[in-house]
Amino acid sequence: MPSAAPELRPKVGGDTEKITINLGYVDLGHIDLLVQDGFYSNRTDFIRTAIRNQIERHADTTKQSVARKNLDLGLRHYSREDLEAARDAGQMLHIRVLGLASIATDVTPNLARAAIASISVLGALQASAAVKAALADRIR
Repeated sequence: MPSAAPELRPKVGGDTEKITINLGYVDLGHIDLLVQDGFYSNRTDFIRTAIRNQIERHADTTKQSVARKNLDLGLRHYSREDLEAARDAGQMLHIRVLGLASIATDVTPNLARAAIASISVLGALQASAAVKAALADRIR
């Protein structure tokens, strides 16, 4: 009977973030043994699988928290036009994302400050250094 494998997603440039972790030698040795015995293709495969298993284990709690905190889940891109429309309507955006929030490269620091009241991202925020600096007091 075949085992259930995690769903594989095609890799698209920019859909991952590099992190660094420190592991004890014994834990690292256990991972290497599992790789050597063919359970995983490499250390990264093991770590990704472990992370996905923990996320799945806590899926119900996460769903409740996402709903309670009113977070956009996944990828949320803000274009210059989006921010101009909010500014022109006299509305300030409260950006709340679990995943990746990106602000277009043609957004100026002044436009960002005029249109964005706050940013809370669990995951990664992609924006120019100038926009991030302009919004530094609004990023949580």
